[in-house]
Amino acid sequence: MMKSSVFSVILLTWCAAGAFAQQVTHYNLAQLLRQNKLITKPDQQTQVIDEQKQAISTKKIVWLKGVHFKEGTIDIDLRGKDVFLQSFLGVAFHAADTGNYDVVYFRPFNFRHADTLRRKWSVQYMTVPDNIYDKLRREHPLVYENAVTPVPKADEWFHATIVVKNGWVTVYVDHSETPSLKVKMLNGRKNGMVGLWDDELSGDFAGLTIKQ
Repeated sequence: MMKSSVFSVILLTWCAAGAFAQQVTHYNLAQLLRQNKLITKPDQQTQVIDEQKQAISTKKIVWLKGVHFKEGTIDIDLRGKDVFLQSFLGVAFHAADTGNYDVVYFRPFNFRHADTLRRKWSVQYMTVPDNIYDKLRREHPLVYENAVTPVPKADEWFHATIVVKNGWVTVYVDHSETPSLKVKMLNGRKNGMVGLWDDELSGDFAGLTIKQ
């Protein structure tokens, strides 16, 4: 009886630990928009663009109401535009507010650019407001940005996996086993809001899954 009780306790503990480790949430962005669970403004022109894919299009930052992220994995499908210097999109996280956050974002117009240096400016990590891209590029060239592998077309959907763990950010594209970017985080924030990040032209977002 003692062995049975001990085994039961171990099994319950293992199951509880496994359940905790598998906190996976899938977000239907189209549904969240209709349910007013995304923080948007009229000038962002946020709209559903594909019901089957549950995709939305938006400008600037759209925050998910009540969603906070500490450590784990963010998966998302993204689609930008092949317009030079005008298509930037990704995911903001660990946000204290709209002016203080970490972000991983992509420049699709650089994915297949003829200039090989510009290809190395395809994916970027930065923190707002203290470590934005131009400061990082000037002080730490080609450390916080890199080319992506494999290389999607600039105006087609691609998948991004952002892993935040032990103070590091690692980014994978299209389920590759080779990271496109791996950098040490630049601030001490360990928790905060999650947002769909976009600048200049509108970007498309779908398939958001957060595991933590």
